[in-house]
Amino acid sequence: MKLIHAAALLALLLGACTTPVPVPVPEPVSTPVEPVATVAKPEPVERIKSQPLKHLLGRSIKPIPDQALEVRTRCSFRDVAGGRGTMDLLVTNAEVKRFVAEVNIPKQGLCRFDMKTFKQTARLPNVVLTDAASGCVVRMWEQEKGVTVAFNACQSKCGGDAFSYLWPILVDTRNGRCS
Repeated sequence: MKLIHAAALLALLLGACTTPVPVPVPEPVSTPVEPVATVAKPEPVERIKSQPLKHLLGRSIKPIPDQALEVRTRCSFRDVAGGRGTMDLLVTNAEVKRFVAEVNIPKQGLCRFDMKTFKQTARLPNVVLTDAASGCVVRMWEQEKGVTVAFNACQSKCGGDAFSYLWPILVDTRNGRCS
């Protein structure tokens, strides 16, 4: 029995050592291909027309005219997060006569703005005050029944991380209150 196993093992080993006979691979038949010159014509661009919103159909809405900003306020405010602030603002015929604002943001710091350090650089459509030394820009514009006073790049006017939490100040032109 051992002899049969040995003979079978020997036959397997000899069979593994032989190399297979190479099978000829047929070469692909090449057919000459003529280059086709195609010039792709640009497809016509479809123009997209502006569609009015369904609730604006049939209405004749005109753009808001540019008007000179008029606002006068001496106000103080408190927000829901505990921040407090005051502002003294007088703008006549889009010319800033007086602007002093102070906003205290709890656990963050204090922001102070004073007209003395700013120069008015625009009147219409928005009033713009710019501090050339720090790059701080204060913009004011009228919107519905209020005036918005917004601050941009004014980190130098704030202590701590207060500027990261500074929101625009809104002035109600009907009663002079701000929030």
